[in-house]
Formats: sequence, structure tokens, C-alpha cells
Amino acid sequence: MEAMTAALPAPAQALLEQIRARRSVRRYRPEPIPREWVGALLEAARWAPSAHNRQPWRFAVVEDPGVKARLAEAMGERLAEDLRRDGVPEARIAEEVARSVARITSAPLALVVCLSMVEMDRYPDARRQEAERTMAVQSVAMAGQNLLLMAHALGLGACWICAPLFCPETVRETLGLPADWEPQGMILVGFPAGLTRAKDRQPLEDFVRWICILRPSMASPFPDEGDRAIKRKDGGMGIPIPPIRGQDMEAAIFAARSATRTE
Repeated sequence: MEAMTAALPAPAQALLEQIRARRSVRRYRPEPIPREWVGALLEAARWAPSAHNRQPWRFAVVEDPGVKARLAEAMGERLAEDLRRDGVPEARIAEEVARSVARITSAPLALVVCLSMVEMDRYPDARRQEAERTMAVQSVAMAGQNLLLMAHALGLGACWICAPLFCPETVRETLGLPADWEPQGMILVGFPAGLTRAKDRQPLEDFVRWICILRPSMASPFPDEGDRAIKRKDGGMGIPIPPIRGQDMEAAIFAARSATRTE
């Protein structure tokens, strides 16, 4: 990927480096986050793209330690109920609940990420209504990613936890949220306490399939991997070629070109 990064303009390189460097941080120092910084997090979130530009995201900002403790305890009680139904031993349940409560209460800031369908379109059939809801969920997730990236740019640690999805009524009741606010997750934020471990990502060719028209002189989309994509000169769609290395490359290219010729 070094060749790809080097070919980018400087602002794009800087942005890509920020994205690559972001990590989920779960341990925080106790000092509060400046209110202006909290505003910057929310400002970044609201500029995310959204379906129909309806901006279905909602955020509950929880800084008060007492409120965080009540929320964490209420969510912990619901977690314990679920684990008991699963047949988990009581000792293990106590450990899981204690860890969940500690994680939430140790963060100086908790942002409860919610979805509202009030401004989204309505359809008479379940298929399109389900698609509309999925669009709204995707919009909220993009806002959350913006927020996480801004937190990283500010030198803050942050982590998205999905626990509110398992107890949305508990979260809404504890915080007194409007009825249309559907909790989707919680982003915990604070100044990092210690370093985070670097984690790898799968290589692009493991999950990307290029289906496009390439000019003969076009560079490989994976310049560091030696991959190839084949194009049809008549403007038709090319056949996607999986990653091939070594002496089989030229044979595969010849076969693909033969397969894409017009009859």
C-alpha cells in the first residue's frame, strides 16, 4: 500500500494516516473533556452524509457521574437478566456486569447514539419500509464514524459499544429520552490511559472485487500486490480476476482476454 499512499496528494495522505491510526480505546484518564471539544465531536457527527439528508441521528451527552452510574447499573441489571436466561453461572454474570459498569463509569464522557425515524419516508409495504430503516441506521453509523475520527484527531480515546442495542427501553427510560429516540450504541470518550495495541487489517484483495472498464495502460488497483484486472475494448464489463501471483499471471491474463472477446 506504500505505492498507493505515495501517489496521493498531501491532504489525502494525512487523512488516510489519521484513519489508519485510529484505535478503539477502553481505558481513560479521569480529567474532563473541554466543552468546546465535545462540541467539535458533535459538529463532526452532524456533517455526516445521510439518507435524503434527513439526518436521523440523535445524541444524548452524558457527563454527570451520577447519571452515568445510574445508566450503567440499569444496563448491568438487564445484562444479568439476559445472561441468566442463557444459563451463565452467577459468578461469571457478576464479572461481566462489573466489567460493563466499570467501562461506562470510568469514561469522562458517554455519548448515547440514537436513531429517529420521525423524518424518514413511510411506505405501505414492509420491504421498502425495512430498506428505509436500514438507510437511517447506516446514516447514524456514518455520523458515529465522523465522531470517532474527530476524537482521534483531538488526541482523545473513544470506543463504540453496542450494549444499548440490547436494552433500548432501559437506556431511554433511565435518561428520559423522547419516545422516538432509539438507542443504537454508546461512544465512550476520554483522554487515553496508556497505549493501545496496533491491529492489522485484511489485505484489500481479500474482500474487494473490481468490476470496471480498464484502459490497457491503467495501473493495477493493487500496485503492491501484483494483481491484474482485465478490460474489454468494446466497452463491455470485464471479468473480475482473483489475485494471481508468480508464473501463472500471464496465462491467466491471456485466458481472461480470450473470454472477454466479442463473438
